Parts: sequence; structure tokens; C-alpha cells
Amino acid sequence: MKNLICAVFASFIMAGFANGQVVERPRPARWDSLVLGGRFIDRFLPMVRGHSGEGVWGAKGVQDRYVDNGIEDSLRSYWGGNIRYDRATDLYNLYVCGWDEKSVKGHHQWPYSIVYRAVSKQMQGPYLIKDTIGSGHNPELFRAKNGTYVLYVIDKRYTAPSPQGPWKQDTFHFDSRGRKIIEGLSNLTFAQRSDGSYLMVCRGGGVWFSRDGLSTYHQVTDKRVYPAVAGEFEDPVVWRDHVQYHLIVNDWLGRIAFYLRSKDGVHWVTDPGEAYTNQIAQHTDGTKEEWFKFERMKVFQDSYGRAIQANFAVIDVLKDEDKGGDNHSSKNIAIPLNPGLLITLLNKDMPTPEMKTIQVKIHAEPGFDPLEEIDLATLRFGASDQVNFGGGSKALRATASGRDLLVTFDGVEHGITEAEFAPKLIGKTKKGKLLYGYMRAPWQSYRSSILSARKPVFLKDKGVFTVQIENFGEIISEEAEVSLYHLHKGRKERVAGGRLQPLAPFTSTALTLTRDAVSSALPLGTYTIVIEANNDAKLDFDFQFDGM
Repeated sequence: MKNLICAVFASFIMAGFANGQVVERPRPARWDSLVLGGRFIDRFLPMVRGHSGEGVWGAKGVQDRYVDNGIEDSLRSYWGGNIRYDRATDLYNLYVCGWDEKSVKGHHQWPYSIVYRAVSKQMQGPYLIKDTIGSGHNPELFRAKNGTYVLYVIDKRYTAPSPQGPWKQDTFHFDSRGRKIIEGLSNLTFAQRSDGSYLMVCRGGGVWFSRDGLSTYHQVTDKRVYPAVAGEFEDPVVWRDHVQYHLIVNDWLGRIAFYLRSKDGVHWVTDPGEAYTNQIAQHTDGTKEEWFKFERMKVFQDSYGRAIQANFAVIDVLKDEDKGGDNHSSKNIAIPLNPGLLITLLNKDMPTPEMKTIQVKIHAEPGFDPLEEIDLATLRFGASDQVNFGGGSKALRATASGRDLLVTFDGVEHGITEAEFAPKLIGKTKKGKLLYGYMRAPWQSYRSSILSARKPVFLKDKGVFTVQIENFGEIISEEAEVSLYHLHKGRKERVAGGRLQPLAPFTSTALTLTRDAVSSALPLGTYTIVIEANNDAKLDFDFQFDGM
């Protein structure tokens, strides 16, 4: 599926411009065959009913908007920001940036943004400014392993012992580990792993890890993890739920966003279809708020990590047309998301052709009764690239298990392979509303070692290489084979190797790689170092050998 998308998008041409800020990009024809629930965009729900304003700023398409959704006023233009619930005060905190709406630079005053903490009794708003934190743009708040609140803004961070502060400004520390930093370190986004360590994705799509969210972030990829398609990518947002990691990245020029999933945060699968477009702000009566652009997506998660609300920075016109003191501006809005079902695959082994049936448990939740609400005939289960297009196994029968529902599916056409880490279910309620959900595959390990090498050093006098290897995973690594290959004219020839002993998470060791043929000269050029271990998330590292 990913290869198909890449091939189609590789042939894209720019079809239209508007001041260099919009390019119309055609979609792959196969996307027309996606069923409801196949795209991430299908998860957006109508906005919580609010109050429409009269005589408010904005282009014609956003005049009939909920002015009490998110945050807006006539004093500031707002941008970015995410929400954290504070149980101690029973308030939702929105960490958002803004600037003087009357600035002569208009929207381009954004480099002088101020970060605020705004509060609301409701997740969707209205939010009102409570505190001023300091200068900064594109804020994202997370909580480090030791409980410290960390507020990222471009080029720095603020830390505090509580959501209310007091805030102390300092800086992140980064170690690129000899790899090229992809498009610089801005628009960073963070997700906590199950052991309390942190994954970070930078604007360019590079993956980094920190032991605790506060200490140094180490780069492990030297290529972007985004789909290999035409686009000007920015605004990544990453999160982890009880099943997998999720990543959405926006092509700001083409106004299309892509949705990716991962088991380990390093290797990503791109799902088909738009993650979001500028048509998602809809009221229950069908009215749409026609914002020109949606950017800086952030998510609010429930206790399972599921995204239940998306917040966006929106603007009503081209950024260049938003002048100081005019009738145009930007704000932060909140749109509810369908969180998906809680489901469990009861088969412990991967489905095989000999397996006649597959059993799935659909769990009851507050506000959802699977025994009463599910339209059994609409359910499809299997690999996501099957069910997203209407395929997958069909439901044969269902029985109650307490308040939960046990569904038996046929054992054919599910499309599940050994690499599948999150089988998917799609269906509808008896009222025609979307049902979907992912589950963990019992045959998969969701915590792995992530062994990663720095650039080897050649000790000419000894005729060997030494290489520093680190484990950025969540578990101790197994014994592994480390090989150094010379890449030339499409061929890969091994020149040295060694055996790596187990490494605990966030520890390192120096390994000597012995030459396979000491008598032969080492050619200059491109080399790659490969680490092979059964429980390791594979990461190759290409580098140039100059003989030193």
C-alpha cells in the first residue's frame, strides 16, 4: 500500500498557485475506493454546539462560527497549542501562543509570539487567558518521567512542577550522533513510551529518543519517516495509545495531511486517505466553518491514550492577507474525534489458512453498549489495507460475554500477515454511525530493543574498526551480529563484523569489528552498518568512509 501511494504521488505536478501558498495536489485514484472508516478524516465528529457570533472578524465562510469554541478575541491572533486536564483544579489548560492582532506585520508578527496558559471548564472551550508564560511559538506541553511539566516552544523550553507553573526557561539538549538533522530542529512533537522514556519527531521527520523527556534527545534515523511523496511537510503530531503510535504530518502547501502508524516509533506505515483537510469544522446541522487553513494539529487523549479531540490553529484567509487591525485573524479551535472501539483479538496465534474462525471481543464502555448498538452485518476484520477498502473477514455470529460482545469472524480474506501489528475492525451502528478500532496482535512484541550505531572509526595501525553502539529501546537487547558493508553499484559486500553482547536500555558499548579480508585494501565510498537481532527494531546507518 505504501509503495502504491508513493508511486502515484511521485508523478504529481503543481496544478495551481495562490501567492505561493496553495498547490492543488490530485489524490491517488484508489483512494476513491476507501470505505467509511478507511481514512483518518472519517473520525472527525461535529463540533460541540456553541454560540454563533454577530459582527465578528473573519471572511464570509467563517461568520457563522462557534465563537466560544477554542480561543479567540479581538486583541490577539492565536496559533498552535495543546490541552492538558488538571485534576486538582478540574480545569482544562490550553497552552497557546498569540500576538497583537493590530501589529503592522499582521500574521507575520508570529516570530514575536507570547505563550499563554488559558483555562476552561469544558474541553472544547471557551478558553480564557489565565497566565502569561513567556516568549515562544508553536507550544506543546508534556509531562516528563519525573513528573516535571515541559513546555516546548521553538528553540527552547519552559519547565514547571505543576500545570500552573512557576515556569523556568531553559533549553533542550540534542545529540545527532553523526547523522544529518533533517530540516532542522523545530516544530517538535513528543510521545511518552511505556517505560517513561520519550520519543520525539522533528519537523523534517527524524526520530529521536530521550531517557526521561528532560535529558538529551538522541537521533536514531537519518531519513525522514514521512511518506515519500510530493509535499512541503511540517506540523507533525505524534501520540501513543494502548495499541500503537500515531503520527500525522501536514503538507502545508498542498493543504493535505497524512496519517501514519507504528509499533515501535521507528518504522511507520502510511495509511491511505487524507488525515484532515480544511473541510472538517462542521456543526451538527451540517453548517461548515470554511477556514482557509488548518495547521498545528494537537490531540487530547483519554485514559487509554485514544485521541478524543483535535485542536487546530486556523486562519480565515491566506497568511499574507491577514493584515494588522483588519477583519482577518487566526484562532485555535477544537473538533471532537471518534476514539474508536476497545477490542481484543482472542486468537493467540496468527491466523493461518487452516484456521476456520477468528474471535474478537468488543468491549462495552460508558455510553456504548455493543450488545444493542452494533450492526453485525457491517463488521469487517483484518489487515487495515483490506478493511479500509471494504475487504476483510465477515462476521458469522455474536454472543454476549457479560456486557461485552464476542464476535466470530470467518477465517478467510483477513489479509493478516506476520508483520501485522494492529489488525483493524470497521463497521457501523444500527443508526449508521462509524465503528472502528485497532487491537494488538498477540503474536507481536510491542517492546523492543533499538540498537543504533555511530559512525565507525578505522584504526589503520590495527586494521580494525571500532564502533559505538547504543540501545534506545525499552528492553535489554539480545546478542546481535554487527556487520559493516561496502555499497557499490547496487551491491553490498561485507568487509567487517563482530558480535555484540546484550545491552540494557540507554546504555552503550564500544565494539571492535574485525576485517573479513585483512589483506585487501578498503575502498573509499559509501558504507552501511547493519545490526541483526531477533527482538530489535532494525536500523541501518549509511556513512562515507574517507580512509581516516
